[in-house]
Amino acid sequence: MKTFYKLLVVTLVAVTTNNFVWFALTYWAYLNTKSVISTSILAGVWLTISIFTANWFGSLIDHHRKKTILAGSGIVTFILFSAGLIIFLTSPANSFSTVASAWFWLFILIVLLGVVAGSIYNIAIPTLVAFLVPEDKHDRANGLFGTVIGASFAITSVASGIAIAFSNMSFILLCGLVANIISIISLLLINIPEAKIIHNPGVRKNIDPKGTFKIVKAIPGLMSLIFFSTFNNFLGGVFFALMDAYGLSLMSVQTWGILWGFLSLGFILGGLYIAKKGLGSIPLRTLFRANIATWTVCIFFAVQPSILLLAIGIFVWIFLSPFIEAIEQTIFQKVVSKERLGRVFGFAHSIEQAASPITAFFIGPIAQFFFIPFMTTGKGAELIGSWFGTGPGRGIALVFMLSGIIGLTVALIAMHSRFYKLLSDEYKK
Repeated sequence: MKTFYKLLVVTLVAVTTNNFVWFALTYWAYLNTKSVISTSILAGVWLTISIFTANWFGSLIDHHRKKTILAGSGIVTFILFSAGLIIFLTSPANSFSTVASAWFWLFILIVLLGVVAGSIYNIAIPTLVAFLVPEDKHDRANGLFGTVIGASFAITSVASGIAIAFSNMSFILLCGLVANIISIISLLLINIPEAKIIHNPGVRKNIDPKGTFKIVKAIPGLMSLIFFSTFNNFLGGVFFALMDAYGLSLMSVQTWGILWGFLSLGFILGGLYIAKKGLGSIPLRTLFRANIATWTVCIFFAVQPSILLLAIGIFVWIFLSPFIEAIEQTIFQKVVSKERLGRVFGFAHSIEQAASPITAFFIGPIAQFFFIPFMTTGKGAELIGSWFGTGPGRGIALVFMLSGIIGLTVALIAMHSRFYKLLSDEYKK
């Protein structure tokens, strides 16, 4: 457990570094181009790259020393952030003011690759929980991991907004490079009991997606859980791509960043609740209840152009997010063998994230060319504009509400499906 706690500290530094750069990049892209297409494509590119690397990351975690892999990811991140800084400083003037600029997308791609390289922590730490933490404390350890993610989110939400408001991406990347070095050095000082967690030499040393798929398929209800999360991510891509644009339509980037920092306390509170109380005897039931509450909130938080409604909705959404993540991690840690756990986490990440890029890539143009005009000068403004409001922000709000209705309907259906009983029974064994 002591080793796990030390790893959580390093994780906080590494994840905060990545989130700081990622948030700032998103704010910077929208403010420079004034187009939701930039944020939706940026989100889609990030998610697409994550999909294709998740299985590989899982395989690396299973087959190699975890400390070496995590340190290696930090080094790759450092190299790519350095390359991004060079591109930013040497690009021609006005290279980043339009989504049609090749320099704009080259810079974003390089920095995104650096962020993705650091995202291996999201697979490695849940995997290490199974090796370093007693089984009866897995759910609480996952809650602590959620608390770390929440703390990182709170820090970077404020810091990124303020940094972009008063500086530029060169300062952001310099901060990222310094923090990255600190996380690598801190990791190297931790003694991880590698003999207990290195990959079983009797198992094939490759990605082996077919073998991983067979294992997942053989566990009753597990594939259905992954598909359910995939569908949620399909709808979640809407919020991932458009939330910053919606928030920035209501307030300044500084206020938006500070608001996110305050609301991100919900991540911490949710994670701490799990760390103290656990997830109950039937985690899957808690998962569906959390999803029902989340999608209900998504229907109403944008019903009016109100910062208060937005803040309440985001806080509830954020508070429940650690429950959804921790439940899936706890179920995997219970029903999947340890020597395959990294690849199963990677497989789940790749499948679950596969839907989000589709949404993220298409929802920006759809919002830009249909929903925003629909609620600005179109029929929507005429029909419901008197009470719903008009303008670009209300077009995005309408997309949020429709997504919430679909998500709630699917969650209610899934809660009464056969896979719910099958996986619950498997977990109890």
